[in-house]
Amino acid sequence: ARSCLLSSAFLSFGLGFPRLFTNMEASNRQTIEEYVNKHGGRRVLKRILIANNGMAATKAIMSMRQWSFLELGSQSELEFIAMASKDDLQANAEFIRLADSYVEVPAGKNTFNYANVDLIVQIAKEQRVDCVWPGWGHASENPALPLALAELGITFLGPTAPVMHALGDKIASTILAQSSKVPCIPWNGDGITAEIQSDGSIPQEPFKAACLQSYEEALACVRRIGYPVVLKASEGGGGKGIRKCTNDEELKTGWEQVCAEVVGSPIFMMQLCTGARHLEVQLMGDEHGQVVALIGRDCSTQRRFQKIFEEGPPTVADKDDFREAEKAAQRLAMSVGYRGAGTVEYLYKPDNKGFYFLELNPRLQVEHPVTEGITGVNVPALQLQVGMGIPLERVPDIRRFYGIDPAGDSKIDFLEDKYVYPQRHVIAARITAENPDDAFRPTSGTIERVRFQSAPNVWGYFSIGASGSIHEYADSQFGHLFATGPTREHARKALQLALKNILIVGE
Repeated sequence: ARSCLLSSAFLSFGLGFPRLFTNMEASNRQTIEEYVNKHGGRRVLKRILIANNGMAATKAIMSMRQWSFLELGSQSELEFIAMASKDDLQANAEFIRLADSYVEVPAGKNTFNYANVDLIVQIAKEQRVDCVWPGWGHASENPALPLALAELGITFLGPTAPVMHALGDKIASTILAQSSKVPCIPWNGDGITAEIQSDGSIPQEPFKAACLQSYEEALACVRRIGYPVVLKASEGGGGKGIRKCTNDEELKTGWEQVCAEVVGSPIFMMQLCTGARHLEVQLMGDEHGQVVALIGRDCSTQRRFQKIFEEGPPTVADKDDFREAEKAAQRLAMSVGYRGAGTVEYLYKPDNKGFYFLELNPRLQVEHPVTEGITGVNVPALQLQVGMGIPLERVPDIRRFYGIDPAGDSKIDFLEDKYVYPQRHVIAARITAENPDDAFRPTSGTIERVRFQSAPNVWGYFSIGASGSIHEYADSQFGHLFATGPTREHARKALQLALKNILIVGE
């Protein structure tokens, strides 16, 4: 692997307004060591390995540099080391230009580079980094990464390996959720409770009780919860090991198919929740046992189970009802000692105002800038500060969110104290390279020009620059636009206008 030094001046669009960063330094400069000591932190993190590419890497570097300039008065307090595959180098990927240096990694699919835990750990050790930012996708949900980094004394900006392991199992995470009194969809494991063990598992007895062992058990369960139901293999994914069943015949066929597609996987069943909306709560936990809910998002507009538009705060649910969903999410995260950014996803039924737990994603999500737009909290920078051991109640962005002195040190009860509810709405649209004439399949090719004009109520960011390209192993998303307004309708119109005016020229 070879390293190369790069320029660090860039144009960032974040938190709702554009900011031009140069090498000029603010007059109120402080070192990161002084900042950590001032805010009750436990460690200094300066050298950051970005174990990701594309949109994730671009956004992380922009956001943390923005925070460094605004809070510390200098963008040079942090140093970013990127991983760069030959494909990304040839594509003129934006994140490589933004980083201070990069380490070239093998080309090809992500198991050779950004999802390769051994490679990430090797680079982190060789580059003597203080921490690793995992982003989303790739290795971000692989418990082996935080485990290996912990053995080297390198901070992982996310949850611990045992917590990630527990939340990665669909059955275990649902048991933990209902143990924390988080409302769940009726399923075969109703009423089963357990506590997480030190290795990230739950006791075998309750876990086995929540697994279906035969078609006969599945049939007995459906008599209780009623059709339609969904059969799932807990180790399934990508459309495998999941079947919708509306009668006994489909249930028998579905059971055989799920067993054959994911051999040996535990199987469970839940009631199919029809007419529901996809709402989620943005969480951040620290190593002091605190968890803050940064309101939430409505991500109901999807295609092929992929989000297209995201918005916040959710308007389909009453504020008080959504606050109860936030508290339930916080209780779950606190019960497992969650640290870092995470998202609890719910299905919400407007007809009965019911929230039903789906999962807790143990990572940052693509749509987190919606949360930034409505709360004013720089989420990647908050991940970094949590990694430094700074208590959430001492983070200036969090204190501003609660409407109290950002420089103060007063306590915040994140379950009971009220934050300042936003008087604005944010809607986001993903910009992707897909072929509408081929069922919207991802495409690759060169991008000659992107014309996008930001404004006080419209902003965005892109993972490619002029004369860049999208290679065959890249994610199809290469841009994200955001619009805000005092109401949802104002934000919708602003986004509609921005989408009309954007121009992308390429293959």
